[in-house]
Amino acid sequence: MCFIMYLILFCFVLGLVAVASNPSPYFAALGLVVVAGMGWMLVVFAYSAALAAEPYPESSWVSVDELGEFSVFRGDAGGVALMYSSGGWMLIISGWVLLLTLFVVLELTRGLSRGALRAV
Repeated sequence: MCFIMYLILFCFVLGLVAVASNPSPYFAALGLVVVAGMGWMLVVFAYSAALAAEPYPESSWVSVDELGEFSVFRGDAGGVALMYSSGGWMLIISGWVLLLTLFVVLELTRGLSRGALRAV
């Protein structure tokens, strides 16, 4: 199982390298297809491994908050709340940086041809 996971992750990284190096637009498109396919394979592999571990899962009707020491939901919700409260400014700055990066890339690739709005 570890070998399959390493193989899929290796193909994922190989696809990312194919997109980043971009020797030809065709290879970049192929790299995107490989990366997207490997991403879905990782998701499907994780779900199938989780289902194969226990074919007939059984659970109890006890709420997690009643057990005290096994409080999974509070830690998860607390992490998300902390990310949006203390790290809210970082999320806003990251969004603006991504938007600025988009405009810079669009201006760099536009060149002298005026993009899609050139005179006919």
